[in-house]
Amino acid sequence: MLVNQAQLTLFSGGVLYEYMHTISNQILSSLTREDSGVPIYVQLREQLLRAIGAGTLKPGERMPTMREVAVALKVDLNTVRHAYEDLERAGAIVLERGRGSFVSQHPPTTDEAAHAELTDNLAKQTLATAKAMGVDPLALARRIAELAH
Repeated sequence: MLVNQAQLTLFSGGVLYEYMHTISNQILSSLTREDSGVPIYVQLREQLLRAIGAGTLKPGERMPTMREVAVALKVDLNTVRHAYEDLERAGAIVLERGRGSFVSQHPPTTDEAAHAELTDNLAKQTLATAKAMGVDPLALARRIAELAH
């Protein structure tokens, strides 16, 4: 969502809150919870990573609060906290006590071993999701390869 200069000058008090609330609602409405056998915190973490990667959540932007996400998805607050803490450890978001959670200004940097582990974990999660949904893993791998080019 782009904001023009006229809108920017109107950001005071309630208007800024309404703008931030609109962004949170857009993100919350895109989050889903599936009965795929994949833990809910993993589903949430991956969906938020996709939103960051796609630019829906931009660097420095405030994330929906953990409580907002928990209420929207009807899940335990600790489940959401687990996902947010995973995102923080990965360097994708920054948790600021008393202020909220924000998309990291800089993409996470990882060493080669950490990158290999991250890749392996993502592959395992993708395979588990494919299996739970009845999708052939080799057909999925071919499709991923096609989309990557």
